[in-house]
Amino acid sequence: MASSNDSAPAIRASEVGKVYGRKEALSRVSFTIHEGETVAVVGPSGAGKTTLLHLLAGIIRPDSGDINLGGRALAGLTPGGELSRLVGVIHQQLDLVPQLSVLQNVLAGRLGRWGLARSALSLAWPHERETAEKALDRVGLADKLYERTSRLSGGEQQRVAIARLLLQDPQVILADEPVAALDPARAADLMGLLAEIAGHSGKTLVSSLHSIDLVRKHFSRLIGLRNGGQLFDLPSADVTGDMMDRLYDLRGIEGVETFQGRDYG
Repeated sequence: MASSNDSAPAIRASEVGKVYGRKEALSRVSFTIHEGETVAVVGPSGAGKTTLLHLLAGIIRPDSGDINLGGRALAGLTPGGELSRLVGVIHQQLDLVPQLSVLQNVLAGRLGRWGLARSALSLAWPHERETAEKALDRVGLADKLYERTSRLSGGEQQRVAIARLLLQDPQVILADEPVAALDPARAADLMGLLAEIAGHSGKTLVSSLHSIDLVRKHFSRLIGLRNGGQLFDLPSADVTGDMMDRLYDLRGIEGVETFQGRDYG
């Protein structure tokens, strides 16, 4: 697929497939995402959205096909250092350490740059505290610096995860259902914050979401997955209600069809 976007490719997936036992989680998925794009991955539960994001993050490896990040083969990138500079992930589980302070959890965003020795030392004597303070101020938690993370609400913990991502400063942000555990008002607020941060810094944002309202409000492009296959890849304005109905229709879930849309290179 080709794109009219002149920016450099941030992510390129070519015929990517993943199998778990007898289950084909993803089948021949291909797309190119350019720097600064906001892309939502949508589809019913079990469609392969989390698998796709984990593949893009290098958490798991594809069984077929290739993934490139910033023009480099994902398979050749060093976990931690090189990879953490390219990709940052917000998981559904957030991966925060509840016993540690908010400050310590936010500073974990520097692990890929600091190395083990400095990271361990920072647990006792936090480094770059001012940078962490600025990140927390940006997400509205400046007054929670030394609060134990387990005492925060779910929405506040989501903001801690975003602040940690700010310190990591990756080129690509991957968010796996980042607002799934929040009520609609808090979900809208947090998704708006994440999209604003990505837009302000020119970062590429790829997120799996179920809320169609949030998808259409914050994302310029949609990739629809159904039963592990790619149903469509279109500008959000071009995705019709009929396409979304087919995407989420529980009948015939094994059948994967393709809508012909814009060529994304």
